[in-house]
Amino acid sequence: MLGTPGRAKVKFDAETIHTAVAQGVPRQHRGEIWKFLAEQYRLTQTVPSRPPSNHTPYKELLKQLTSQQHAILIDLGRTFPTHPYFQAQLGAGQLSLYNILKAYSLLDPEVGYCQGLSFIAGVLLLHMGEEDAFDMLKFLMYDAGLRKQYRPDMIILQIQMYQLSRLLHDYHRDLYSHLEQQEIGPSLYATPWFLTVFASHFPLGFVARVFDMVFLQGSEVIFKVALSLLGSHKPLILQHDSLESIVDFIKTMLPNLGLVQMEKTINQVCEMDVSKQLQAYEVEYHVLQDELLDTPPTLNQHQRAAQLERTNQSLRQQNLDLLEELQPCRSSEGKSTHLLRSYSKLRQKTLTLKRKTSAVETICHP
Repeated sequence: MLGTPGRAKVKFDAETIHTAVAQGVPRQHRGEIWKFLAEQYRLTQTVPSRPPSNHTPYKELLKQLTSQQHAILIDLGRTFPTHPYFQAQLGAGQLSLYNILKAYSLLDPEVGYCQGLSFIAGVLLLHMGEEDAFDMLKFLMYDAGLRKQYRPDMIILQIQMYQLSRLLHDYHRDLYSHLEQQEIGPSLYATPWFLTVFASHFPLGFVARVFDMVFLQGSEVIFKVALSLLGSHKPLILQHDSLESIVDFIKTMLPNLGLVQMEKTINQVCEMDVSKQLQAYEVEYHVLQDELLDTPPTLNQHQRAAQLERTNQSLRQQNLDLLEELQPCRSSEGKSTHLLRSYSKLRQKTLTLKRKTSAVETICHP
């Protein structure tokens, strides 16, 4: 298939491609295969993705200046710091990484540079040349659906955390209940999974396999990998009974995957289909958000007070999660500003809801 003349316009059998990728992608051909999968993905999409409005060629973008330069430079040394290709300060690897991130920040000013992008660009650079890696970054962001989670308001990331929580409830009810008892939401451990496609915490061999699937199926793969990882480690997670130990296990022990565990996870991802659930839970999230501002009149005062208190708890957790996210983002002024705005909005919602709760409680218990 790779050697087919004019292959970019040839639509191959999807099942054949899926089977081949599931069996394993040869490392020496991975970059070329990712480009091939991107071509096939675009051919099979019934609704084309919105392409970048900026059509400036890569080499021309490199000649321009970016306001994100400082944030990008700071993060270069934090991206795969132990990998030989990226170790040398402003060596070949770091310079290529800087070029790609700079060019993307100019191509897409709404997103600019966001922490997490450096890991995605870094993975691409390990498998292909600089300009091809830039093209594949554009594909992942605009076609495969990653871009939405980096937008300034970060609302999509909040929706993704809600969707993952609901999927966990569907597939692993006992684990979901155990995490809920400790008030552990996905944002406490899964945010870097989504923002770096697992690249910041997991072995690169596993990350490459996840990228294989993302190029094949799009961004919903991240949900499936997260579900598979949590499910396969469920017995060990259930042994922990405190917030600190559970989160520490998920963040530090869970990524230590063996080859067998890696392939088991990928096989599960190949067989899983959560697209309809993801769509339903996104709608559900928006409905719930609307209900925060407009509680149905059919609820009695006691029920309304209980509902508002639950909402308060949820918003307080979101506040804490956003504050935690702010800590590693201190070096990225743009991202910090957006997070601070989100935090301020959530804090205002919480205060409003507290006032509503107090009013309702006064009615219920004069």
